[in-house]
Amino acid sequence: MFEEELQAHYKNRINRVFEFIDENLEANLSLQKLADIACFSPFHFHRIFKFITGERLNEYVKRRRIEKSALELLHTNNTTTVLAHKFGFSDNSSFSKAFKNYYSVSPTEFKKLNPHRHSKIRQLNSKNGQAYPDFEKYICSITNLKKWITMNANVQIKEIPEMQLANVSCLGSQNLQEAYAKLMRWATPQGLLSEEAKMVTIYHDSFKVTAPEKVRMSASMIINSPVEIAGEIRLTSIDAGKCIVANFTIGVHEFEKSWTGLFLWMNENGYKKADRKPFEVYHNNFNEHPQKKAIVDFCIPVE
Repeated sequence: MFEEELQAHYKNRINRVFEFIDENLEANLSLQKLADIACFSPFHFHRIFKFITGERLNEYVKRRRIEKSALELLHTNNTTTVLAHKFGFSDNSSFSKAFKNYYSVSPTEFKKLNPHRHSKIRQLNSKNGQAYPDFEKYICSITNLKKWITMNANVQIKEIPEMQLANVSCLGSQNLQEAYAKLMRWATPQGLLSEEAKMVTIYHDSFKVTAPEKVRMSASMIINSPVEIAGEIRLTSIDAGKCIVANFTIGVHEFEKSWTGLFLWMNENGYKKADRKPFEVYHNNFNEHPQKKAIVDFCIPVE
């Protein structure tokens, strides 16, 4: 029991580091600075970080910078020179080399191959497991996704109020179920699991540029009154702001298709994603639905 509590305490401290890194990818992220945030000695922090993430600190920071630059290539008009400087690479050449080592193509090629730009696409498999379809399959896929959204989603633009949350974070979609189990074990004795309780999944990374086993997510629930936190439970919030909100009634195997279709809808309707995290709000327990369907809002913050 003591070992579990200690591990939960360590994960909470590492979660603070994850958040600091994501908010300061353009800054100098030294081992000493990040160890101070986690309240560990540099030596101890380095070992714990590798144990929890499976990556050395410098590998993790470099990967997050490359992934963030990939997202900017997809959603902004920043040049590779600007991105190289912005994310701490010495020059355009070193940035392009690191990017190609991760995605198997140069930043320029990656931007051309971006499906949302409707350019010709060839088969591409990157080292992090992301794949892009060939042109014919892409056109068919786009058509099918448009039909899917039209038939299955009620899409609106809404001003979302601030939401207070309790959550448990995890690395990898394979660990989300266990994160929710930890959240439920904490919430049950506090009487928080009423019929009105709403669960929320926050996506800190994008499956478009991050391997599924490394995507960071938070299993969350909305809280409306003060609570006592323990273990890996953390208190956080979703900021108020404009969102694309799409309500679906779907099977769990249809989530990926729904997200992809909704981002396509966003681009086709001229909206630009804001620098805030997409999230899902669940309105039922799909296990209790007669057809095992989830009633869920997919929310993309937009500018």
